[in-house]
Amino acid sequence: MTGTLDFIIGGARSGKSAFAEKQVRHSPAPWVYIATAQAFDEEMQERIAHHRAGRAENDWRTVDAPFDLVTALETVTEGCPLLVDCLTLWLTNHMLAESDLEFEIMRLADCLANPRGPWVVVSNEVGYGIVPENPLARRFRDEAGRLNQRIAAVADRVFLVAAGLPLQLK
Repeated sequence: MTGTLDFIIGGARSGKSAFAEKQVRHSPAPWVYIATAQAFDEEMQERIAHHRAGRAENDWRTVDAPFDLVTALETVTEGCPLLVDCLTLWLTNHMLAESDLEFEIMRLADCLANPRGPWVVVSNEVGYGIVPENPLARRFRDEAGRLNQRIAAVADRVFLVAAGLPLQLK
């Protein structure tokens, strides 16, 4: 089976995740939601719990993959619609763990180049703002930009979402 890959980018609270969920729901349920967040503090624990509760009511099966996203993608049943939200959290996890980013990004891009169903992947566009004041934040911005370029290159369609409005780029 040949799949498709939609790549959705946008800023914080731009509406990208809501748009991505709509894209996945064009396919019949059940849907898989691959979550990449880690709960480092109470506020993040509450966010994750809130999002998980909303998905549980709507035929989503959640898979947590803060690091090994490729294995999570490979274990999803062929043809199953899925949503990955989001790549910038996945990137943050790898940066904080001091992983080999080039290897992890190459591995992910290779996997996403061959989707086994209707796949939708979300990432933040962080390059529109001011230059960050510290080296880690500047490195994150640069790595996120490179990651987004790699995934956009293998995607079938790419959407930029701003103010809740999607603009198809590819």
